Amino acid sequence: MSTGKTILETVRQKLNLSDYRKKHWEGTFAEYLDIVREHPEVTRTAYQRLYDMIMSHGVEEYFENKEKLTRYKFFTEFAAKQGDAIFGLDRPLMNLVNAFKSAAKGYGTERRVLLLHGPVGSSKSTIARLLKKGLEQYSRTDEGMLFSFSWKVAEGQYEKCPMHEEPLHLVPHELREDVCAQLNEGREDFQVTIRGDLCPFCRQMYNERMAKYDGDWYQMLDDIKVYRLILSEQDRIGIGTFQPKDEKNQDSTELTGDINYRKIAEYGTDSDPRCFNFDGELNIANRGLVEFIEVLKLDVAFLYDLLGASQEHKIKPKKFAQTDIDEVILGHTNEPEYRRLQNNEFMEALRDRTVKIDIPYVTRLRDEIQIYEKDFNPERVKGKHIAPHTIEIAAMWAVLTRLVPPKHANLTLLQKLKLYNGKTLPGFTEDNVIELKREAVGEGMSGISPRYIQDKISNALVAHPEESCVNPFMVLQQLEAGLPHHSLITSQEQMQHYKELLAVVREEYEDLVKNEVQRAIAADEDALTRLCSNYIDNVKAYTQREKVRNRYTGNYEEPDERLMRSIEEKIDIPEGRKDDFRREIMNYIGALAIDGKRFDYKTNERLQKALELKLFEDQKDTIKLTSLVSSVVDEATQEKIDVVKSRLKRSYGYCDVCATDVLSFVASIFARGQTKK
Repeated sequence: MSTGKTILETVRQKLNLSDYRKKHWEGTFAEYLDIVREHPEVTRTAYQRLYDMIMSHGVEEYFENKEKLTRYKFFTEFAAKQGDAIFGLDRPLMNLVNAFKSAAKGYGTERRVLLLHGPVGSSKSTIARLLKKGLEQYSRTDEGMLFSFSWKVAEGQYEKCPMHEEPLHLVPHELREDVCAQLNEGREDFQVTIRGDLCPFCRQMYNERMAKYDGDWYQMLDDIKVYRLILSEQDRIGIGTFQPKDEKNQDSTELTGDINYRKIAEYGTDSDPRCFNFDGELNIANRGLVEFIEVLKLDVAFLYDLLGASQEHKIKPKKFAQTDIDEVILGHTNEPEYRRLQNNEFMEALRDRTVKIDIPYVTRLRDEIQIYEKDFNPERVKGKHIAPHTIEIAAMWAVLTRLVPPKHANLTLLQKLKLYNGKTLPGFTEDNVIELKREAVGEGMSGISPRYIQDKISNALVAHPEESCVNPFMVLQQLEAGLPHHSLITSQEQMQHYKELLAVVREEYEDLVKNEVQRAIAADEDALTRLCSNYIDNVKAYTQREKVRNRYTGNYEEPDERLMRSIEEKIDIPEGRKDDFRREIMNYIGALAIDGKRFDYKTNERLQKALELKLFEDQKDTIKLTSLVSSVVDEATQEKIDVVKSRLKRSYGYCDVCATDVLSFVASIFARGQTKK
């Protein structure tokens, strides 16, 4: 067998023909009623189906700053499979899904235009795109089934309803109550209701057949074939997208359909619905969702169409009566257009029919980092290593530009960022964080867009072809160089503020790498254990007013105050608080002993940090790190430096290049005498 036939045979074995047949089911109206009786949810409204689709992916609840939040897995797990995962927007997405839930229950939101409002690059389009993809896939599942119908026009030939209507629209008004009563008999959960009427095309076909069969509705159903409907944006079935164009080229028929002049000769008049193409975005999006891109850039005439579409769920095609629609109308816009809407007194009707949902920029550092790691990771970036903290520092600067300066006098913008990111700071509680968020009105609605950061990281990756590693300084240089050309920076004060924040993140990076190098140098487990043991022996003697036995001379001596203070000062324990700290350590050791556990310095974060800093101070001179600056390194020192490099690579993700660079950088800091205690 040839290779081509082998490949085709393999593909054939994986084809799921039964699944295809299920998705392309066709049957009679009576068979459809059986399906409705067994699965009444097939008759759901567009909002009900959209809400159920989101909930079908599951949720997870968690607490943040004493507030219970819900994370919808649709926007995380499903979105990640589509390459569109959304991070850090749990609160705005809760507001959006609550609007869907309210609309699904018929509380009034279904009669509104849902408007995603936020700065450029805040994921508004991504959210709309995900909802469309989600509906498409949901309609392919058993839980998301929906149906429409077609008319028999000749033997073996059928013409589908152009607006993919619910087949129950065929039930005459006088029979609907009886039909629904039988379909809902014995059921208390989901109740089948019939909303809306036939579209002009189907009404014409209906009237013709009722005349043909002398008013026998039951016999008329012989000309009906019900089929399963699969939503598809590509096929323009149930998913519509409208994008503003040049004002001179805009035509409202793009929303509600237009006359098909070729058929006028066949049917005699342009008021015959068979001479009309019901293929406007609001027509084809019936039963699903229509997205209006930059909706407030639309001409006023278009916005008038939205008024009836949202409030009455009706549209007015040219020369035809108002036509029922059932669809989710979702628009998105940014701040300037929304301000223009607010200032336009002629658009009060639209403002009144709009539910605005703010989609801000991310203000939590770890979420912002995830946005960039999605695109810049070892799988996507081949042949170049991204040094540790490169993504983090860029994300840190982006988030800082979005934060409102705190009113608290003792809190810097960087400290506020750390509090938002879940870090604890002395003197600040969860209640303080809640208050900070409450007082920061409009936080996240301005600042640097993730797109700018992504562009500059991309620039850094290609700007140094000779380099095998991209480090934070390369990215920071690109970020700063691009500021004068940033089209959204509108004032010199804003430019200066952003440059000052770049200096803040540079300083923070220095602290980060100094800490890592210190830890790498002081990562001698045996030396740390010995130092800890020595410290604990002295603290125990001090708190119990005893003497310590000198391990070399065997003599009993006073506790080594100089040793204890040299360690405690590393974590800023003042002289007046040393007794409290030492008693705290001994009480901690005693509590572990009661539980039958052995004390390990790693279980006490503050003590571990103090020991590491003390050991670093003792060892840095023996390693002669500062000799790297002069490039004069003897063999013994080089061996020690290589050990530190290997620790940096093993523990922090450095490569040979960036480990060497960071050691040289930290060495230059020490050479300048800028080491912090």
